This record gives sequence, C-alpha cells and structure tokens, in this order.
Amino acid sequence: MPGLLRGVARTAVVAGTATAVSNRVSRRQQGRWARQGPEPVPAASFVATPPLPPSAPLTDDMNDKIDQLKRLGELKAQGVLTESEFTDQKRRILSDES
Repeated sequence: MPGLLRGVARTAVVAGTATAVSNRVSRRQQGRWARQGPEPVPAASFVATPPLPPSAPLTDDMNDKIDQLKRLGELKAQGVLTESEFTDQKRRILSDES
C-alpha cells in the first residue's frame, strides 16, 4: 500500500508542477501580446468584391464556405495564421468542389 500511495503522490506532484508551468507560460505569452498591441492591418490588403445578384440564392455549400472564410479571416486578424497559411487555407476552401 505505501508504494501505491507514493506513486499517487508522485503523480499529483508532477501534474501540479505541469499545470503551474503551463499557467505561467500562458500568462507570460498573454503579457507579451498585451504589450505588443494589435498589429495594424494595411487598408490595401482588402479587396472589395461586388455583391451577388439577388436572383442567385446562396446554396448551403456556399454559405459553409463563406463561414469558413470568415473564421479564417478572423484567425489571420488575430495573428494565429501567417499570410502564407491564410492563403493556402483560403485556396483549399475555395477549390473544394464537394
């Protein structure tokens, strides 16, 4: 029984240490992001597209692609995706013919 308790105690210490380290890393990263502030988005990077004519209703597939592109744009704006990752994913979504 003492060996079992020792193993449980060791596991608890390791898990607690891992949680503390993870929390500290998260706080440090959030602090760095807060100091950096939001990155300015160049106005020329967005191209206005004409709206679809009212006679062409959107299909569910097209709505799904639009939602995916919006989420992708939000991730890029947050700095989660790089420009090349954004472009690759956008190309993948738009080329999907399913």
